Amino acid sequence: MKNNLYDKSYAFAIRIVNAFQYLSNEKREFVLSKQLLRSGTSIGANISEANGAISKADFSSKISIAYKECLETKYWLILLKDTGFIDEITFKSMFNDADELAKILFSILKTTRIS
Repeated sequence: MKNNLYDKSYAFAIRIVNAFQYLSNEKREFVLSKQLLRSGTSIGANISEANGAISKADFSSKISIAYKECLETKYWLILLKDTGFIDEITFKSMFNDADELAKILFSILKTTRIS
């Protein structure tokens, strides 16, 4: 099942893969970029799993994981910028995309959270 959040997270994952390729091939950076790749692509994977959830609790759990992966991705982006591996323009663009996903995911979490 496709939806706007899925589409946004998939497009973001493509950007993450491209960033990983750039960082590893051009900048010869392999540790931070691998962390970015794992967390940045995990967002969409968990959203995809949430779309197939068998219960509200399962859905909420997968959205929660996607949200946390989004926060981790933002951390790696900041670190890559502050260590000079990505420039300010690239950082701002990717960080804004991650932030938009985080806001959507948090909004969903607030409405699905089980008390």
